[in-house]
Amino acid sequence: MAASSPLMSTYAQQPTAFTHGDGVWLFDTEGRRYLDCLAGIAVNTLGHNHPTLVAELREQIARLIHCSNLFTVPLQHELANRLLAVSGMTNVFFCNSGLEANEAAIKIARKYGHDRGIDAPEIVVYEKAFHGRSLATLSATGNVKVQKGFEPLVTGFPRVPLNDIDALRRVVAERPNVVAIFLEAIQGEGGIQPASVEYLREARRLCDERELLLMIDEVQCGTGRTGKWFAHQWAGILPDVMPLAKGLASGVPVGAVVAHGAAAEVFKPGNHGTTFGGNPLAMRAGLVTMQVMERDDLLGNASRIGDYLMHSLNREIGSLDGVREIRGRGLMVGIELDRPCGELVQRCMDAGVVLNVTADSVIRMLPPLIFGKEHVDHLVGVLAPLVRDHLARDPIAA
Repeated sequence: MAASSPLMSTYAQQPTAFTHGDGVWLFDTEGRRYLDCLAGIAVNTLGHNHPTLVAELREQIARLIHCSNLFTVPLQHELANRLLAVSGMTNVFFCNSGLEANEAAIKIARKYGHDRGIDAPEIVVYEKAFHGRSLATLSATGNVKVQKGFEPLVTGFPRVPLNDIDALRRVVAERPNVVAIFLEAIQGEGGIQPASVEYLREARRLCDERELLLMIDEVQCGTGRTGKWFAHQWAGILPDVMPLAKGLASGVPVGAVVAHGAAAEVFKPGNHGTTFGGNPLAMRAGLVTMQVMERDDLLGNASRIGDYLMHSLNREIGSLDGVREIRGRGLMVGIELDRPCGELVQRCMDAGVVLNVTADSVIRMLPPLIFGKEHVDHLVGVLAPLVRDHLARDPIAA
């Protein structure tokens, strides 16, 4: 009988264990090398063992890791000012994760509503959305599997389909307690589903008309992944609240809520807080990440290499029966098949490529922003034959 794990059974983990990484490559305990096309789920922006990041973090660890928010942390001001410079927004709250950032966004919206005299404020959310696993973010998430067993859910989240502006206008018109619209610029866990440029602009217009907060979750699609600092910038709009996390500090846990206009004035002392959020180590990691991204033009690289990846995938497998769509922007790309394809994760691992499958039938790729054409060629050279084989095995869609 196998020994029981000391860990709670919250993950269906693969048996592979990595010992170290270098650039876009990971190495396991058996010495095998893998092309990292997942980046820790959009976290390792600069890849692995980046010399600038490593040197700066070593120095910071030797100086100060944590001191608490009872004291001024100058690095918070530095990172906040950089985020405001590239976002055009007003102020920032630092936390530790995307879940925490989204939880803070929900609290901002609710207090915004209460400050306007609305006793039961509501926030419009979306089908297939994913915002986290706390009780509030779980309730805002559009995935019954994730919610199952944790009922009763938090109320106050009317739900609409993505990119249906008529449905959005209808819900807002019918529900006078709506105070905010909360969506991902690109749904990540939902299968790399982008909100269209037109939809984002119409949502912004609706919020302006109704004095609602437009809250755009950029946890997975932000921090340069699409070729702009934030994915909503492709629509030329400004949100009122923007949660960030994942790639902001290249692997060091961090979260941020960036606010603008009326939303920036909602929180007062005592309304929200965090023990670890904004600690000097995370702030230094975020600063270095942004500095390297600017120095090495990683936004431009994400756009150029993302276009090359989309072109290569479309050329090799785009016309196959069974490939419904290849979509995304920059280095956030999904291949939707007409059948479940979870087995491709292990088959790719066996071939030395790390990626994953989300929404059962979408192959998701989120490589580090240092990816190059040679890495795309390697990825497509491995993945395309495996997709062809997977589709040929069962020509009837599941």
